[in-house]
Amino acid sequence: MRTVAVIVQEGFAPFEFGLACEAFGLDRSDDGIPSFDFRIVAAEPGAIASNLAFSINVEHDLAFAEEADLVVVTPIPRKTWGTVDPRVTDVVRRAVDRGAWVLSVCSGSFVIAASGVLDGRRATTHWMYAETMQRMYPSIDVDPDVLYVQDGRIITSAGTAAGLDACLHLLRQELGAELTNKIARRMVVPPQRDGGQAQFIDKPLPAAQSLSLAPVTDWMLDNLRLELTVDQLAAKAHMSPRTFARRFKADHGATPAAWLARQRIIHAQRLLEKTDLGLDRIAYESGFGSAAVLRQNFARVLDTTPTAYRARFACHEESMEAPVRVLEPVA
Repeated sequence: MRTVAVIVQEGFAPFEFGLACEAFGLDRSDDGIPSFDFRIVAAEPGAIASNLAFSINVEHDLAFAEEADLVVVTPIPRKTWGTVDPRVTDVVRRAVDRGAWVLSVCSGSFVIAASGVLDGRRATTHWMYAETMQRMYPSIDVDPDVLYVQDGRIITSAGTAAGLDACLHLLRQELGAELTNKIARRMVVPPQRDGGQAQFIDKPLPAAQSLSLAPVTDWMLDNLRLELTVDQLAAKAHMSPRTFARRFKADHGATPAAWLARQRIIHAQRLLEKTDLGLDRIAYESGFGSAAVLRQNFARVLDTTPTAYRARFACHEESMEAPVRVLEPVA
């Protein structure tokens, strides 16, 4: 992914628009992160009014979006959901046809829906608008309970900060886990919010999490190699297994097993990127036990192989900040 076009229309939402600019538009080459050819585009270049009584001056028309590797669609006012500019929907449709990435933030999903490319697909939007979207586009499988959904190379996201989660999710696929973590650290946000879903679908996190589970999750991350059971984890939390499982899911949006499986994948990704360890050792360090099980989980969750992932995302030695900690095999 080298080129990124962000489409803005009259009444755009500044915060959601800013998320795309922050994720894809900044020069982070001093951190060894590739820069994108990033442009803001509009059907009619010039002053484009936001929904907060100020305007931005857009210099580029939609021609750049016709060739961009990623087309980002920002929210539009509710009153325009049923009358989306056909020039914009045509660009979205052609982007999907040529295999480009298309990503929407919040109600930008209505623009993608209006283009017809979501018919028969799964998608999401802000939970307040999900019923409206389902009613307007009954052929779309609208999921109101997730932060974002990826279906093929189309990513739709829920409101506000969920759009940033979706952007980081896409960057993780294009740049790898380590460089994306660098971007997240610079933005001072969590590098990944997910519920362990195989389809890269993130569950929303509750506003308040139970601090009582923090020592347990920290211990889990330090002991990924071990065969961890709910009974064992519940004992560490001084809870019954049933109470622990219920509290864990409420806090993390996933069962302990699903959360643990996802953390093992993330750790394996980092080892593949930052070390030259063999697959058997990486499987051991990550808690998968064998290279065969590691391959199965990569195919299921990431739709690739560990070898292909390493070939694409392995970091050069000079760009590594700190070595990944690995332990000697237990006899």
